[in-house]
Amino acid sequence: MDIVTASGCLLGICVGGLVFAAYKLGLLYQLFHKTERKSPRHGGESVAEVLRAHGVKFVFTLVGGHISPILVACEKLGIQVVDTRHEATAVFAADAVARLSGTVGVAAVTAGPGLTNTVTAVKNAQMAESPLLLIGGAAATLLQGRGALQDIDQMSLFKPLCKFCASVRTVREIVPTVRKALAMAQSGTPGPVFIEFPIDTLYPYHLVEKEFAPKNTPKGLMGNIIAWYLHNHLTNLFAGAWEPRDVSPLPVHIPQASDEEVQKCVELVSRAKKPVILLGSQATLPPTPAEDVRKALEALGIPCFLGGMSRGMLGKDSPLHIRQNRRDALKEADLVLLAGTVCDFRLSYGRVLNRRSKIIAVNRDRNQLLKNSDMFWKPTVAIQGDAGSFLLHLSKGLKGHRCPEDWPRSLKEGDFTKEKANRAKAEEKTERHLNPLSVLHRVDELMAEDSIIVADGGDFVGSGAYILKPRGPLRWLDPGAFGTLGVGGGFALGAKLCRPESEVWIIYGDGSLGYSVAEFDTFTRHKTPVIALVGNDACWSQISREQVPILGSNVACGLAFTDYHIVADGYGGKGYLIGRDDESRLDDIIGEAQRECRAGSAVLLNVLIGKTNFREGSISV
Repeated sequence: MDIVTASGCLLGICVGGLVFAAYKLGLLYQLFHKTERKSPRHGGESVAEVLRAHGVKFVFTLVGGHISPILVACEKLGIQVVDTRHEATAVFAADAVARLSGTVGVAAVTAGPGLTNTVTAVKNAQMAESPLLLIGGAAATLLQGRGALQDIDQMSLFKPLCKFCASVRTVREIVPTVRKALAMAQSGTPGPVFIEFPIDTLYPYHLVEKEFAPKNTPKGLMGNIIAWYLHNHLTNLFAGAWEPRDVSPLPVHIPQASDEEVQKCVELVSRAKKPVILLGSQATLPPTPAEDVRKALEALGIPCFLGGMSRGMLGKDSPLHIRQNRRDALKEADLVLLAGTVCDFRLSYGRVLNRRSKIIAVNRDRNQLLKNSDMFWKPTVAIQGDAGSFLLHLSKGLKGHRCPEDWPRSLKEGDFTKEKANRAKAEEKTERHLNPLSVLHRVDELMAEDSIIVADGGDFVGSGAYILKPRGPLRWLDPGAFGTLGVGGGFALGAKLCRPESEVWIIYGDGSLGYSVAEFDTFTRHKTPVIALVGNDACWSQISREQVPILGSNVACGLAFTDYHIVADGYGGKGYLIGRDDESRLDDIIGEAQRECRAGSAVLLNVLIGKTNFREGSISV
């Protein structure tokens, strides 16, 4: 290589390096985009504008200085800001809104411990496939990693939990980043997304400038370089910040079954004599309205087992909804349709499926679609697509065909037999206090037809799942596959805000109540009256029921018959203590609680319950 060529290469490298440096420092962008130093606007306004354009009605939060501009801007644009007593509750509430409204639920929390407090709730949303946007504050862009208040590596925490994570570095990035995150949350398999907002991207220029101004800058060349760097960083931070930008929703991608796949399933179902549908939460996701899914199921006439958010899909007393003896039905079925249902622990990893059955599996997520298919079961047809839309197309393809009626009738007879036995069990006297099954039966008969049921607990709630009957689609909320305790306060808050006309019931164990009883303060302040039914047996019974006979100790399982009703009173609600002496007037107390709730008070029914062997042998691990 001659000297001229070498010099040219070196010059090219230098020029390229300078261009790259200019790009990284924002110098090229600043040539064409103005920095409006006197503008009073701030980044929180951009966040709020995008949220409003996407139909977001609520932002749940526990306030912090890092995120104040977002909350203030949301309030000004008519988005209701709902502050809770724990950051996890804010995320659970956003999760409930996502499930019930078909939009993205939004929670905003401050940096550091504010965000770490949300980790369990975000993981729960991931496993429940809820579209959720978590907004987090962060230390200023120049101070990250330098020991600023509440500064930690937040991105590393949330990358394993979220479909999309981003850290905004300039004000101009806010709008496109939030739009992308909201689309990602809803596309494919829905789930949580996370955006980190350093504090200097959210406050106005003049306030940020004060913080950037060096106090004791070294003199000489080094001082000049530092001063220039800080000035340039600030200028780049706000360059082009307030230029008009599109805030409308981006397209959402939802996988769909092909016509060929649907036709193959039509042929399989048309030949089946004893088909069964196992419906999971995915069947309630947009774009298909839950009511349309219900009509499709009724047209098919196939007996259905409903799980997760699909509980209530067929109403309270549908002849197609089979609640009991699922294992026996699956052994007898010649075709099983897994519509958004996963072969995890809830289906014994697929072992409950009959290997002679034809199995159709439909799921948006490829991994969930084939979960454990390499070990315990094999799908005849596996479709990566939306379960609700698939059921509509299947119903249209089978128009005029109906499942043989003697099959759902025989399964329903098994329901009647099992539920009659449950009724008899409810009439037994417990050694002390009230029979929990009797209490649950009374509540089921008295709760309003528009009720939404929130499940948060172990043994008492497990019993409730057998007895309480959701009245319609999207009227049951449980944590999902993660089995998280503590969802009750947040789920109920989100549900009541979405459906203010509905009666919202939280079914609590006395253990799970401890996580969110402070949210009675939130219910009072935000005028969201709900009814909490607490099965108080002074014990973590789901664990104790196995731990004692297997390991011979009740260590860490004992609680106390605490006066939770007084706690509710203290937070501005209305509490009732219900024991054996109140059994004869239980209906009257429930009726009074419902009237109090309609009048605007959150109510807690502290029901002292005894032990039964109703769920003996059911596992808790």
